[in-house]
Amino acid sequence: MPATTLTPPGTADVEPPGQVRPRRRSTPRHRRQALLGMAYASPTALMVGGFFLAPLALVGWMSLHRWPVLGVPTLNAPANFTGAADDDLVRSAAVFTLRYTVVITVLLFTVALGLALLVQHRRPGVGAFRTAFLLPMSVGFASASLLFLGLLSDEIGPVNPLLERLGLVDGYLSWTSGSATTALTSAVVLVSWRFAGFNMLILLTGLQAIPTEVYEAARMDGAGRWQTLRHITVPLLRPTIALVLTLMVTGSLLAFDQFWILTRGGPDNSTTSLVMVIYREAFVRLDLGSAAGISVMLLAVLVVFTVVQFGVLRRR
Repeated sequence: MPATTLTPPGTADVEPPGQVRPRRRSTPRHRRQALLGMAYASPTALMVGGFFLAPLALVGWMSLHRWPVLGVPTLNAPANFTGAADDDLVRSAAVFTLRYTVVITVLLFTVALGLALLVQHRRPGVGAFRTAFLLPMSVGFASASLLFLGLLSDEIGPVNPLLERLGLVDGYLSWTSGSATTALTSAVVLVSWRFAGFNMLILLTGLQAIPTEVYEAARMDGAGRWQTLRHITVPLLRPTIALVLTLMVTGSLLAFDQFWILTRGGPDNSTTSLVMVIYREAFVRLDLGSAAGISVMLLAVLVVFTVVQFGVLRRR
């Protein structure tokens, strides 16, 4: 009787060591699929190249030149970068922008996460609360800034009379130009009101993606609310937190509308952001090369912040 050799399951198609699998030939069908995919992706690629990569390359080239509005650009590298580093206004704007970024990121994330946890579970009336929290996003940012400018006005705004009747302030208080603290507080309240609902929606999406079985198992093990939040919700929500914090930090470092409309950078340039400096260099002083140099430096800071955030928050 001939001997029968049994092949272990799953090893019939295993190639011997050292043997190279022949490369699969491209068939006309595969080539047509590749061309079709390129055709679908080409409009997006053209938009990204024309409206992002080309302007980015132009800004990088401008940052190496003295670039007047009228006239021929001349190479002056690295004068735009060294000049920005020696500018007192740029340094004070950088310090203020970083301070504002830390304050608004901590406050906005805390409020957004609290709202998301508040409306996480289905209960009567929770849909109305979700809509109410998200409703400020329907107002344009410039319009919201003008709205707050009118509300906080020391001449026609209703905020000062209301606070005076409640005994919280004594006389009229100039919120947007009285002091650096009140001006920053006005901008922080505006941004928190405008963007808390949007970040709540992103965090709520991440919360609803967490399986309910995990919470049920934690309750069976006797875990309290704080232990569940610390050991289950936050670790499983880490990718969403990374996305939200990246959006917050990026938006804060690029802050412009709220300070330009509310405070105009005052009082005494105490609320001047880096983007406001770029605007003044480009459209007031008409020094496009200097504005491009500051823009490139700000872009480098944004890239570093983003890489560090994703590296820290998305590690296992």
